[in-house]
Amino acid sequence: KGQLVSRKKMRSTLLALALFAGAGAFQFGRNVRPRSMRRSVLRMADHEYDYDVIIVGCGVGGHGAALHAHSQGLKTVVFSGGDVGGTCVNRGCVPSKALLAAAGRVREMSDADHLASFGITTSGVTYERQKIADHAKNLANNVKKNLGNSLTALGIEIVEAKGELLAPHTVGLQGSDKKLTAKNIILAPGSIPFVPPGVTADEKTVYTSDGGLNLETVPEWVAIIGSGYIGLEFSDVYTALGSEVTFIEALPDLMPGFDREIAKMAERLLIKPRKIDYRTGVFASEVTPGIPGVKPVTIKMIDAVTKEHVETLEVDACMVATGRVPNTKEMGLEALGVETNRGFVAVDETMRVLTKEGGEVVEGLWCIGDANGKFMLAHAASAQGISAVENIVGRPHVVNHEGIPAACFTHPEVAFVGLTEEQAKVRAEEQGFTLGKSMGYFKANSKALAELESDGIAKVLFNKETEEIVGVHIIGLHAADLIQECANAVAAKSTVRDLAMMVHTHPTLCEVLDSAFKGAVGMAAH
Repeated sequence: KGQLVSRKKMRSTLLALALFAGAGAFQFGRNVRPRSMRRSVLRMADHEYDYDVIIVGCGVGGHGAALHAHSQGLKTVVFSGGDVGGTCVNRGCVPSKALLAAAGRVREMSDADHLASFGITTSGVTYERQKIADHAKNLANNVKKNLGNSLTALGIEIVEAKGELLAPHTVGLQGSDKKLTAKNIILAPGSIPFVPPGVTADEKTVYTSDGGLNLETVPEWVAIIGSGYIGLEFSDVYTALGSEVTFIEALPDLMPGFDREIAKMAERLLIKPRKIDYRTGVFASEVTPGIPGVKPVTIKMIDAVTKEHVETLEVDACMVATGRVPNTKEMGLEALGVETNRGFVAVDETMRVLTKEGGEVVEGLWCIGDANGKFMLAHAASAQGISAVENIVGRPHVVNHEGIPAACFTHPEVAFVGLTEEQAKVRAEEQGFTLGKSMGYFKANSKALAELESDGIAKVLFNKETEEIVGVHIIGLHAADLIQECANAVAAKSTVRDLAMMVHTHPTLCEVLDSAFKGAVGMAAH
């Protein structure tokens, strides 16, 4: 029995390590000491400190930092605040993928014409809302458990309390007089949903992503404020399950953070064929919760420029997907003279905390993830956490944020790495290089055709003189998986010519990229 338990713990540890390694964003120095030598020079906690490293926050960033710190022989403790896994595992990336997976199957099985093309007929599809919600909840709980086990199995201490900075090198346990000291403190508090002024979120009829992931209802008509990644993914879930959706976007265009060419195709594939309409250039100036089945949610909208009232909507529910803000309140940053900007903590390129933007370095204090605002994604937080530890142990390292991929898990998916075409044009003009652009098409790909999923493109942007990749954007089947090759190429500084000469498996979707790489250097792809 003891062996069985230990094997289960080992499997949990390996699963968590595999899920959250995030190693692709790194280029470690070539002159790295062997493991045994590293441990000999990395002493345990200095006698004047309780630990080598205290990590405040146990989301993906804090978890990744803790694993790496332990692997470097540093005595480490993590303040979890009772939230092992953080937003990503408990209220974000992980449970949302469970909802998208279930909704995606409903969408596919409901598409009689698509199935008929395969020679498949069905008598329709039904679903149980609560069981879909339970799937998301159970997945989050399991991953959270595995993350916790992966730390305790290595002997890394977890403090359930929230941590608060009291003085240099000192963190107090909120709600008690106890305090711990460390030579280095890594802040990884994550972020929380931003609710604009005038919006009342009761997390029942007006809710953020936190409440939306519970899927307590499938409203007939839901308004989504914001058309970024979160809003798009939830529109995918809701429309698959039968809802009508109205986007309310303050900027002139939908999906404002996307490459414009990709955004236009996303509108054609993800918006127009579905029960979705939208308002752009308007603010939801006042949102009042309703009572399910009794009173609708009321949304008053004003023009984003003139601020004049333009329309009032009455809907069954409203989701607020207007971004996130740092969870840095009550962290005690003022005790160390740190000034935040809208909650964001200023850091240098090595993740050391600065007193303010352009200010002095705060010795022994680091900040990673959403709280520093450099790239608000879970795997970016993990990358920054590992990088901070590298710098702590004396191996200088800087994360290349332009080599970190991002994905939107709609059906089909959208993914990118590096600059948009609009940004790339500006950089090319500023730096004096010629911007190249090459396209690959899913409609010319055998695997996509076999799946009857041939909508989509891959766009490769590159410096024509050096042939280095500037950005890659994909919309299509499994785009989120395909983008990793491109992210690795950016991190490794591979050129489009290097990639064009690499062999891609046939028949696979990655040949869409192969055709784009070959096209970039004047080669033809069969």
